[in-house]
Formats: sequence, structure tokens, C-alpha cells
Amino acid sequence: MDPRTSDRQGQKMVIDVDGQRLHVSVTTGSAKGPPLLIFNGIGANLELLKPFVDALDGIETIAYDVPGAGTSPPPQMPLRFSGHARIAARLLDALGYDQVDVFGVSWGGGLAQQFARDYPDRCRRLVLAATTAGVVMVPGQFSALMRLATPHRYTDRDQMAKIAPRLYGGMFRTQAELIHEHLEHMKAGSRVGYYLQILAAWGWTSFHWLHRLRQPTLVLVGDDDPIVPPINGKILAARIPDASVREIDCGHLFLVTKPREVAELVRVFLSTRDLRGCGRAN
Repeated sequence: MDPRTSDRQGQKMVIDVDGQRLHVSVTTGSAKGPPLLIFNGIGANLELLKPFVDALDGIETIAYDVPGAGTSPPPQMPLRFSGHARIAARLLDALGYDQVDVFGVSWGGGLAQQFARDYPDRCRRLVLAATTAGVVMVPGQFSALMRLATPHRYTDRDQMAKIAPRLYGGMFRTQAELIHEHLEHMKAGSRVGYYLQILAAWGWTSFHWLHRLRQPTLVLVGDDDPIVPPINGKILAARIPDASVREIDCGHLFLVTKPREVAELVRVFLSTRDLRGCGRAN
């Protein structure tokens, strides 16, 4: 089946890209413009994106488990962000897409920046959510960053439920039901794959070349993000020539806790680029 004929549940498939198997989901949409390619956070499987993807009704989306996350096996050799960007480009070739808009969240935001730099003609517009310019980031809370150093929260659901309020902040601090909904969609990937994702970002920074990005860019930050303080998004927006920043009254996982508000900001940006009147997402 042509992946572009699927419904909003997503046509799920396994695609071989240069010997690397990828778990992929593509949804259709009626909106004009290219599809939205989504890069997820570290260790996160594509099913965790479901609240956000559903809220993007009308926008065609492409999401996949990067090598080592979810049900995609780890790569045979360690990859840097440039290698992950190359795999993403090959995936688009396999799906038959020439150009996409790109959305990257957290770890995936670094990959999104790399993709926009390495394949400028294939990335029309760029959305960066809860992410940084790499090693030059203003660090979050030490305890939160240390919990990101291992995949334990993905392999132990009780551990995730216990630490999620302090790790992710925002509505997770007060609404336990959101945590349990998140757990329902969680699939642990390979432990090796998780550490290889850390290695992909080790020592990486985009700070010295952000000024060369020419894609119109929307930067989204959470005002209660223990992992990525909002100042990091403001640094990105200041360095990228055609960028604006929007602060959301939420924590690190605002794609999960406020998917409709975030989807509306993205929809307006992708269709008009005129964010005046959108204001602060509450």
C-alpha cells in the first residue's frame, strides 16, 4: 500500500534503509504543503507521539523509531547526528518525498537542526521543541539530567511513574493520569540503542552554524522544563536568522500534555508563518 493513503491511525510499516530496519508510521492529511517529518526525544518510541499527531489532523505526518529506539534495531555502527540525518534522507527517498517540514523535540531537535543544515533543499520549514544547540546549552536541573543518562525509566514503568513529575515538570507534577496515559504508549527500545543515541549527541553543537540556516523556524519552549530551561530556545531563536520563539505554560513533554495547543501553533506556522495573535499557549 502507498503509505500516503493511510488514515490518522497511521500506516505502520518496516522499511529497510541501507540495511537499517526502521519502524515507520505515515498519516495522511488534507492541508497544503509538504508532510511533517517528526524526530522524537531520546529513547522515545513513535507511539508516544500519538496525542500530538492526532491533534495535527489535516497535516500529513511521517514519524519513525530512530535506530535503537522503539522497535527499530540498533545501528550496526555508532551514528553521529549527521549519520542519523542521512538515514532520514534515505527514508524520505524510500517513501517518495522530495521535501518536508521538520519537527524535532528534545534530542530530536538536535537531529532536526542537523537535517536542516545537511539537506537544506529538503527541509522547507523547521520547528524546534524543548531543545538546545548542544553542548553549549544552559543546563537543566542536575537531578533531571542524571536520570537521562540511562534508559531505566523506559524499562521500569514504576520508576517512570515515580520520577516523571520531577523529571518532566509541568502538568505531570499535578495530574497523575497524564503519566499513566503516557505509560500506555511507551515501548522500551534497546539499551544499547539508547546509549548510542547519547553518543550521537556527545560533544555536538550547532551554535557555530545556526546563523547559516535559512529555513523559517518556530522555537517552542516550556516555562517549567527541568531538562531544557527556556533560555535555550531563546538562544536558538536569536541565532537562527528567520526564527521566532513561543513559550508554553507547561513542562518538557508539552507534546503529550498540551497536544492541541501545540498543534495549533504548528499549524499556523506551517500555513502562514504569521504567529501574531497566537500569543502564549496556556
